[in-house]
Amino acid sequence: MKAPEREQLLRALKARFDKHKQRHPGLAWDKVQVRLEANAAALESLRRMEASGGEPDVIGHDPATGQVVFCDCAAESPSGRRSLCYDREALDARKEHKPEGSAVEVAAEMGIELLTEEQYRALQRLGEFDLNTSSWIATPPDVRALGGALFCDRRYGKVFVYHNGAQSYYAARGFRGTLRV
Repeated sequence: MKAPEREQLLRALKARFDKHKQRHPGLAWDKVQVRLEANAAALESLRRMEASGGEPDVIGHDPATGQVVFCDCAAESPSGRRSLCYDREALDARKEHKPEGSAVEVAAEMGIELLTEEQYRALQRLGEFDLNTSSWIATPPDVRALGGALFCDRRYGKVFVYHNGAQSYYAARGFRGTLRV
């Protein structure tokens, strides 16, 4: 990443960090920036999160390791990561009308991970997300072995976890990612 692009990304991340202090109480931007500047791969992942509409922000901090946790905090599931089935197996199983890819593969290419159900619920305690969209979440192996995959959204003031065939895809379903730096 070229220096101007890096500086622009850092400015955007800092502005979001400052605007949403309730997501990371007691954490100073200086400490976050030091970790980011020392990790080119993380900056690239965050650039890709930003470019696909994720609006990444810090939502946690591990005092034992010093790591900060970034997550997609866009109001709706990131617009550049929708209409994907769950994983490669699901994509390969589709005989026609295949989507362009899968959530698990795109996340891996970006260097991020799909949120777990626990992480998704924790995110929803920081605000209201996915009021009009839904997001694939990491699916337990036993569910995936039966052909299913899990997704979440927020409706009627509650967070819901649902299941669908892993090969399904919808224009209003994407995925949110998390990144530890």
